[in-house]
Amino acid sequence: MTITSAPTGRAADYDEIVRVVQLYIDGFRTGDTTLFEEAFHDDAWIFFTEADGTLFKSATRDCYQEWGGSPNPKITGRIIAVTQAGEIANVLLGWDDPDKNADSWVDLQNLIRLDGVWKITNMTATHSSRAGGH
Repeated sequence: MTITSAPTGRAADYDEIVRVVQLYIDGFRTGDTTLFEEAFHDDAWIFFTEADGTLFKSATRDCYQEWGGSPNPKITGRIIAVTQAGEIANVLLGWDDPDKNADSWVDLQNLIRLDGVWKITNMTATHSSRAGGH
């Protein structure tokens, strides 16, 4: 098995994996929910913890309208790391909102390549205040 990652090594499908995650980022920036539909597998799920530790979980398709309802062109999604093992990949993504520094997040995006197309299958995230080491 060959596992490649960035920054120490570039994932074989790095550009395509990042393109899919960028669709998700751009959906938040523009409010265009069709970008979420393109990025996520139809059966994808999200799990995340709020700043107070409350767990939220949902099918991602049930979140598209809410996510697209408040476009924020200032939000920044930072690709921190990309790891690929054949037809699966993981992206560590940081979210920064310059207008609301207290509203920043860290995501792990998991993807699978099906019939040559990368899709996000699940996302696990936490509020940035909970992302530090304990």
